[in-house]
Amino acid sequence: MQKKYFFLSLIIFCVNSLLAQTPQTQGALKELFQGPPAEKRDEWISDLRSWRSNERKSIDFNDSEYRRPQLNWLKSTFIYVQMMAHDRYFYDPVAHKYTVDRYLNDLQKRYGGIDAVLIWPTYPNIGIDNRNQFDLVAAMPGGVKAVKQMILDFKKRGVHVFFPIMIWDRGTRPINESMPVALVKEMKILGADGLNGDTMWGVTEDFRDAYDSLHYPLVLQPEVAIKDLNFVKWNLSSWGYYWNYKHTPGVSIYKWLEPQHQVFETNRWQIDKTNDLQYAFFNGVGYNAWENIWGIWNQIPKRYEQAIRRISKIYRQYPGIWNSPEWEPGIPCVNTGVFASKFPGLDQTIFTIINRDSVEKQGIQLRLPFVNEVRYFDLWHGHEIFPKKEGNEISVSFTIGAKGYGALLEIKKSLVKKDLTDFLIAMESLSKIQLSKYSAAWKPLPQKIVPIVKTSIPAIAPKGMKLIPGTNNYLFESKGVMIEGDPLPDAVGVQHAWQDHPSRSQKHRMTVPSFYMDIYPVTNKEYKEFINKTHYHPKDDYNFLKDWKDGKYPQGWDNKPVTWVSIEDARAYAVWAHKRLPHEWEWQYAAQGNDNRPYPWGNQMDSTKIPSADSSRSMKPPTDVNAYPQGASPFGIIDMVGNVWQWTDEYVDEHTRNAILKGGGYYRATTSKWYFPRVKELNEYGKYLLMAPSIDRSALIGFRCVKDAK
Repeated sequence: MQKKYFFLSLIIFCVNSLLAQTPQTQGALKELFQGPPAEKRDEWISDLRSWRSNERKSIDFNDSEYRRPQLNWLKSTFIYVQMMAHDRYFYDPVAHKYTVDRYLNDLQKRYGGIDAVLIWPTYPNIGIDNRNQFDLVAAMPGGVKAVKQMILDFKKRGVHVFFPIMIWDRGTRPINESMPVALVKEMKILGADGLNGDTMWGVTEDFRDAYDSLHYPLVLQPEVAIKDLNFVKWNLSSWGYYWNYKHTPGVSIYKWLEPQHQVFETNRWQIDKTNDLQYAFFNGVGYNAWENIWGIWNQIPKRYEQAIRRISKIYRQYPGIWNSPEWEPGIPCVNTGVFASKFPGLDQTIFTIINRDSVEKQGIQLRLPFVNEVRYFDLWHGHEIFPKKEGNEISVSFTIGAKGYGALLEIKKSLVKKDLTDFLIAMESLSKIQLSKYSAAWKPLPQKIVPIVKTSIPAIAPKGMKLIPGTNNYLFESKGVMIEGDPLPDAVGVQHAWQDHPSRSQKHRMTVPSFYMDIYPVTNKEYKEFINKTHYHPKDDYNFLKDWKDGKYPQGWDNKPVTWVSIEDARAYAVWAHKRLPHEWEWQYAAQGNDNRPYPWGNQMDSTKIPSADSSRSMKPPTDVNAYPQGASPFGIIDMVGNVWQWTDEYVDEHTRNAILKGGGYYRATTSKWYFPRVKELNEYGKYLLMAPSIDRSALIGFRCVKDAK
């Protein structure tokens, strides 16, 4: 998984033996050769060719994996998306069904659709308990049957499906076989097409061995970069983390080594997509149109949506040509700031052109050798070009917009057919509006809190609850412990009613009316009483009360907090009890009082007042809710922190639902910093993505209730 750019940019390495070679590299991860120099261009391309020839010999390169018929689909896969399984366009928890068509129709409408999708059900929720990556896939709503059908629904629309390799997931529940074998088996059962190696610098050979032994070849795709060029033999795809963009576009090292290798350029936090798309088009590689980033929505602005639509339309019209072994980047251009690459096919050649300058370039763009019996077409604008012949050369003129794109087709006259005419008509229609006329503006997606209905007001304090006296001067401060999101400060976190946009941190002086709060979290015994009296059983019951057996909790668990309940299960109990779940600020005020203390008992951490931490892969059960009375809050509320997380508010935007968890749990998976973080203080919250009860339920999330007071 790609996590913190500042961390990755510190890593200094050269790909395999590049240090000993002539071509210079650029980019934070050394995935690019420096682009064509203004002078000595012929020497530059000669050096690149020599490097490729020598490197392929030194690693005894062969393309047998690229020639596997089962993986041939990758050659026509250009627009790719990493999507969260939690995206509301993808799954409807009310109708209990996957909505693949809704998801794909939105992308088709906005930028012309996708060819592949990486479905992500794991990070950032993984590690809140000891469920591993396999458990989370198994908990996707509907189970294996529904997930298999969902994948088939993608394939019916021509979209291939990847799942992630969480190679760092070695601190949760252990598995009984190697991770490569287990993952390939899982993909074979589900019918998926590829694996993306999260945080991997090349997917290791044991994954190829696993799919060979199981007779189920998959496209293997590392997320970061490929340290050892040997890996390109079986890593048929990769992501392009170019970031350190130069005015002169660089050349993809992996695609240059093997033109059949498919790169997907990506830059998830960036709003201006110009550099990403231009570098991709120059190299004839794909693009990862990633918008839902761990539940943070970074929608592609309309200008870049239109660029993706036009680029992908050209790619899909000529799917085989982009793997041309005669690919030649850096074809000389007439105008400064304009760069081109040549992709020769059997009877036709395409030139992709980008304008790196912020002014339009008109007139002659390319001078090419004269070829008899050919025609030239401006694919970007959708019309024929009639070059001017000058001796053994022709001059090709067309306009390329500021920071824009161009594409030229050179084709034998005898091959001009109706499909080309239809394509040109479509491109002419698209190009009537210049890209610069579309808005490049971006704004965060607004969120709303899910309303919590007030309860009836009791005449006396309900049993097991304490009055939390109201205040008109509570300084509510809270900060999310999410690992990522800071590059988009106006989108990470949640949006309270007093805010203009989501934010990781909150600081707001507010009035908190009086309410009653449960002294303890709801226990197994109490939840059992609720079930006995109501016969409650959720429609989506996977993982519901998972620790129970035959409708009974384990002996001696009466006073342990009930867990494996979704936020919907908790609300159902609260309604039965004539109570409700607390708002985050109510929970925090009841825990700390009005002096902003970081812990219920005061200003200093005291580990004797909370349950001991557990990092074992088997994970011990929670502690009884009344085991640490010395950890009570100023109002006498007990077991607020350090045992199990507790449900509070839910926030919703167009694409994501998330719950605010308070209190923190005793469990912390080790071996990786990417597991769900623990909170250390009352002023912190965990943001937990919601998809469906089956996957939302956790061994480390419980709840307590409140009731309104006069």
